[in-house]
Amino acid sequence: MNQTEQEQNELKIWKRTHSCGELTKENIQDKVTLMGWVNSRRDHGGLIFIDLRDREGKTQIVFDPKVSQEAHLAAHKIRNEFVIAIQGEVRSRGKDAINPNLNTGEIEVPVNQLKILSQSKILPFSISEYSEAGEETRLKYRYLDLRRTEMKNNIILRHKVSFLIRSFLTKRGFLEIETPFLTKSTPEGARDYIVPSRVSPGKFYALPQSPQLFKQLLMISGFDKYFQIVRCFRDEDLRADRAPEFTQLDMEMSFIDRDELFSLIEDLMIMLFKEILSVKIKKPFPRYDYDDVMSHYGVDKPDLRYGMKIHNLNDVFAKTQFKAFQEVLAHNGKIGALKTEQPDKFSRKNIDDLDIFIKSQGLDGLIPVRFKEGGQIQSSLGKYITPEEISLLKKEMQAIPGDLIFITASNTEKVNSALGQLRIKLANTLKIIPEKQYEFLWVTNFPLFEYSETEKRYTSVHHPFTSPVDEDIPMLDNNPYLARSKAYDLVLNGNEIGGGSIRIHRTELQQKIFNLLGIKAEEAKLKFGFLLEALQYGAPPHGGIAFGLDRIVMLLAGAASIRDVIAFPKTQKATCPLTGAPSEVSPEQLKELHLKLNL
Repeated sequence: MNQTEQEQNELKIWKRTHSCGELTKENIQDKVTLMGWVNSRRDHGGLIFIDLRDREGKTQIVFDPKVSQEAHLAAHKIRNEFVIAIQGEVRSRGKDAINPNLNTGEIEVPVNQLKILSQSKILPFSISEYSEAGEETRLKYRYLDLRRTEMKNNIILRHKVSFLIRSFLTKRGFLEIETPFLTKSTPEGARDYIVPSRVSPGKFYALPQSPQLFKQLLMISGFDKYFQIVRCFRDEDLRADRAPEFTQLDMEMSFIDRDELFSLIEDLMIMLFKEILSVKIKKPFPRYDYDDVMSHYGVDKPDLRYGMKIHNLNDVFAKTQFKAFQEVLAHNGKIGALKTEQPDKFSRKNIDDLDIFIKSQGLDGLIPVRFKEGGQIQSSLGKYITPEEISLLKKEMQAIPGDLIFITASNTEKVNSALGQLRIKLANTLKIIPEKQYEFLWVTNFPLFEYSETEKRYTSVHHPFTSPVDEDIPMLDNNPYLARSKAYDLVLNGNEIGGGSIRIHRTELQQKIFNLLGIKAEEAKLKFGFLLEALQYGAPPHGGIAFGLDRIVMLLAGAASIRDVIAFPKTQKATCPLTGAPSEVSPEQLKELHLKLNL
């Protein structure tokens, strides 16, 4: 019998009886076999205490020479992260030694037999205290990082979220159907990852940015309720909540309208937050038009956990003699304002810093106005505005003595955007964002088109398969770029967690949208011909939505980045420190793929 066979036979004898997280006082006097990692080791002279860890938790084991001299002697070799197996009889710790922070805190296991299954080198960073390790190091040794309690719990949470979603949608009549990873490259989105074909020289597949076209084809196929928890790929610049490969909860339904879809999704979110966080979410979620959220919050994913709405002061200063405001109004711009919370916390330097911030957003500056007793104001604006305008300003801002507001004026989009960013900055600086509060909202009626300065043409705000609002369809012949779409986003605490739309299901309307986007019939047939043809064979009205599963789990876990809820993520540069990807390939592989490098 060779060494490997001997070890396998020994391991059969050492069959694990319990996890390290399940033993309680009910198990006292049970003979048990535990296996796991050495989480910590404490040598108290005659006794050696070890916290043995596995996925389910920790159990304190004790090496006592009175129980087993052999095991006690062998325990001197043990170090953190060794993998060991032990056998022993469960006993009570005693009232004075109970650890209330552990499920197993009432018991311990004196060891009568020990087997060291594998040893560990000195770790590049501590499993329990990792703060000294940068993200690059943590990702390089991800298998160690995942041993930390926080990371382990995040991955378990992710599994639970996926399981709950699958159970919920299955009960609602949905089918989970897989769609291809190797598909055709189509425009109107982020940059594709492309894959060369060996058997079709000079041709390429694309990895899907989403299953958009395939889920529409499934509706045409008669599968009226589809979902998929699916990997998607986008070759784009990254940030904390973005990754080159990510996971979507993708959904599509036939014969539904927007209200039915909203109700279903609200039920799904209510279920998740109840099951995961024991938080009760009320429905229906509030709905806001895109124009309204941009006007009042400056972003299309507003955080409703705090106030400080943007106010439009155009009516307040309609008769102003202040030349800067006159010029803005003459060019159909906007005079916008925010009223801060905690106005007493702003020094002159704080206000100067905010002025610099506003200038960095492309505006001329910020005008602070502080309200005083007797209807007076303290501001450089004071000598340019009338008592009547001060009264109107006070009424619009609902200001009381001591309140501080900030005013800026310019092009409407610039003002909204800048004050939207200022609102977020103030909320973070003042630390007024409530924790463990969850505010959902729907944003609806997005524009159908937007002008791309980069491409010098109109593009789809969402994608070219989004249906226009019914009453705006006649506008496509006269004022097409003012039309609204049947698109919607679900926003949670300032994060867009999902987006979708009611789709176009008639060929002639789809072709009209392509024309308005500058996609000629020949190009449309080349890129989307299979969809256009499918629409001619009886397509039902349909719509859907896709959620960033990574982002939802990140918010549920209270994590700072989606990389903390993905088992093996890429860095912000789309690299993998663990495996070294992306990497070079051999000349032979390039030759097989009919590729030459031109670096």
